[in-house]
Amino acid sequence: MARPRAKQPAELVFIGEFEVWLTRKPIKNLHLRVKPPDGRVEVSAPLRMPLRMIEGFVREKRDWIAAQQRAIAASPRAEAAQASPEEVAQWKAVVAACVPPLIQAWEPVLGVKAGKIAYRNMTSRWGSCQPSTGRICINVRLALYPPECLEYVVVHELCHLLERGHGPRFHALMDSVMPDWKARRAKLR
Repeated sequence: MARPRAKQPAELVFIGEFEVWLTRKPIKNLHLRVKPPDGRVEVSAPLRMPLRMIEGFVREKRDWIAAQQRAIAASPRAEAAQASPEEVAQWKAVVAACVPPLIQAWEPVLGVKAGKIAYRNMTSRWGSCQPSTGRICINVRLALYPPECLEYVVVHELCHLLERGHGPRFHALMDSVMPDWKARRAKLR
């Protein structure tokens, strides 16, 4: 039988109490992830690794998987996924009240001028910036996080008015104006 060389589609397997999405790939080691927002368990395994070895690995990591799933379930991200329209409107009001003073404070520091500011309930981004127009969009879910996280996102988006990408120059700019930005970003993950 010829050895498959390409990544195979994910298949659902049941290991102990867990539903596991198993993907076989041309890799050497097993990789286990517990993914937000619902705590989905994903395993990437070498193409020819026997299922019993994968099952043993998942069973061995049972406590770790359960702890990760509990942390995800207790996170603001999980709360946001269950929110009512009224709650989203409250978050928007909080964020819309906080962002303009932050922008006013940081524009002179960076020497930039923001354009239109928008607020959206986004699932995969904390903010966005269109450098050509200066338009900045801020995620209303930031109302669920500590205030320093909102400030970090505002500064991050304002920095994009000077540097479009996330390369070394962008990181150097962030380091120079907000030395603790990585710690703030970590609170959002």
